[in-house]
Amino acid sequence: MNGHISRRSFLRNSAIAVGTVAVCDLNGLCRALATEQDRSQVFFTRDIGSDGLLKLYSRIDRGMAGKTAIKVHTGEPHGPNILPRDMVKALQRHIPDSALVETNTLYKGRRFTTADHRETIEINGWNFCPVDIMDEDGAVMIPVKGGRHFREMSVGRHLLRYDSLVVLTHFKGHAMGGFGGSLKNIAIGCADGPIGKKMVHAAPDNDNYGAWLKGEPFQENMVESAKAIADHFGKRIVYINVLRNMSVDCDCAGVNAAPPKARDVGILASTDLLAVEQASIDMVYQLPEEELHDLKERIESRKGLRQLSYMKELNMGNDRYELITL
Repeated sequence: MNGHISRRSFLRNSAIAVGTVAVCDLNGLCRALATEQDRSQVFFTRDIGSDGLLKLYSRIDRGMAGKTAIKVHTGEPHGPNILPRDMVKALQRHIPDSALVETNTLYKGRRFTTADHRETIEINGWNFCPVDIMDEDGAVMIPVKGGRHFREMSVGRHLLRYDSLVVLTHFKGHAMGGFGGSLKNIAIGCADGPIGKKMVHAAPDNDNYGAWLKGEPFQENMVESAKAIADHFGKRIVYINVLRNMSVDCDCAGVNAAPPKARDVGILASTDLLAVEQASIDMVYQLPEEELHDLKERIESRKGLRQLSYMKELNMGNDRYELITL
C-alpha cells in the first residue's frame, strides 16, 4: 500500500466494531483465524476520561520502569482541542517518577523559545507537575537504524534522562502529516526545535512554510525520526491515542484550529506503534461520510497513509492487530 490508496472502499465491510475482535492488515482484510504470533494487541475504550485511560494503561504497562517521560502536546495558548488536563494529571500521578515532556517548536509561535513555552504551559494548565522542555539545554544525536534518509536524528538532550516513555497523543489531523498520532508525537515532538525539527521538515528557514518538505518524502522523514526514538527506548515505550476533538488541524494551530466535525471515538493503546496507528486510522475511516470527509481529505491529500506503509517497510510494528475492547 502507498499513500495514494483510499481506505474507505475496503473498510466498509470491516469487522472492526465495539465488542468484537478483529485481525486486520494494511489491505483492510480481517483475518479471524490468524495465529497469535501474527498480530499485535490494541486495547480500546469509549471512556475518554481518567478511568478509561488508567484501565488502558494497566494493559500496556509491561516493564515500564525507572524515570518515565510522558510525551504530550502542550499546544498553543488556549487551544480548544488539547487533551483534558484532569485526564493527563491522573495518568501522571499514577506513574511513579514521571514528568511531562515537550520540545520547543521550529515555527515562531508561542512555544518557539523556552521562556514563551513555559508561559504557554501555565496558560494551558500543564503546571500540575514537572514539565521538562527537553531541548532547553540543547540537543544530542541518536542513531536512526536502517533509515534511508537519516543515519541519526537530533533530539532534545534531556531525552537521555529517561528510562521509559509513555506517548500520550491527541489523535487529529495535521497540516503537513495529514494526521498526527503517536508517530508524529515522537517524530516531531522529541526532535529539538533548532536542529531536529528542521531536519525532519527539510526546512531552509523557520517562516517559509511553502519551502518545507511535503508529501511522501516528509512522511518518510517523520517515520525515521520516530524510529530513532522507538529504538532508543526499546521495550520501555508504549503508545496511547485519544480520538477526541479531531479537528483537521494540529494543536499547533491553537484557537485557529478548524472546529471538529468528527465525533469522539475513544482511546486506543498498544505496545506496538504501527498497530495503534493502524487501528486509529481504521476507526476514523469507519465514521459516517459527513464526519469523515474533511479528515479523510486532509489525510490523503498530504499522503498521510505513507506513515503506515513506511513503518511496515522499516519493521516498526505489526499492521495486523487484535482489537480488544474494555
